[in-house]
Amino acid sequence: MKQYNWSAYARLMRLDKPIGFYLLLWPTLWALIIASQGLPSLGITAIFIAGVIVMRCAGCVINDYADRKVDGSVKRTAARPLATGEVTSKQALQLFALLIAIAFVLVLFLNWQTIALSVVALLLAASYPFMKRYTHLPQAVLGAAFGWAIPMAFMAVLETVPAYGWWLFIANLTWTVAYDTMYAMVDRDDDLKIGVKSSAILFGKHDVTIVMLLEAVTLTILWGVGLAIGAAWPYFVSVLAAGLLCVRHYQLIKRRQREGCFTAFLESHKVGLCITIGLAANYLFFV
Repeated sequence: MKQYNWSAYARLMRLDKPIGFYLLLWPTLWALIIASQGLPSLGITAIFIAGVIVMRCAGCVINDYADRKVDGSVKRTAARPLATGEVTSKQALQLFALLIAIAFVLVLFLNWQTIALSVVALLLAASYPFMKRYTHLPQAVLGAAFGWAIPMAFMAVLETVPAYGWWLFIANLTWTVAYDTMYAMVDRDDDLKIGVKSSAILFGKHDVTIVMLLEAVTLTILWGVGLAIGAAWPYFVSVLAAGLLCVRHYQLIKRRQREGCFTAFLESHKVGLCITIGLAANYLFFV
């Protein structure tokens, strides 16, 4: 009987590292809360939360498949299951296909417009890991992949995506480039040796400045979205609180040390959590 290393599969899907789930979940909840002026039906909410979990797992699997020949040369990724041989390339692709099939079944319970948008989500998720071979801004593709749940959520609830929905998507895009650049700063030395591209390499000595500018742009857009939806003061307080978290990021990354940059990345999801709490409070108490 064929034996499966379930622990290795779990690590391949990053079930032991929830940060990626949070970074996907908070923007999805932004869109769901705004679109429904609170929260949509339990069914739609459950579908999107399950979709976040499944697509994040799928993204991790295809990312490690794409990097299977280089992960062993990078300190942070040397122990990943594909790099160590605990999972084969064929098994990884089979798992990716299974996860995508589950995600497709989930989206079938939504309207046809959302199903159409899900095709773009699949293309973005599948292509992102390979972008670092061709562009120094794979983080932008990651941002689009991580944020595509935003237009999908609006479409599922409203059957359209309002202008501020697309601005929310752009805010998530700039935020993703910011926090993933901090993540890339951890691996920059290794990436330079093996020839992998990243925004941290592209930005060079200006990396910290650009990360801070990207976070400032994100917060500015989020402030504008609040004005567009007529949000009350709790939302704007949450944006200001997120700004304080970004100041904390600067303190962590300004010396460009691996530990500080990685800690800043891990704490980045709290920015999304702040905005989620602000939106929930806005619709719970002021609408």
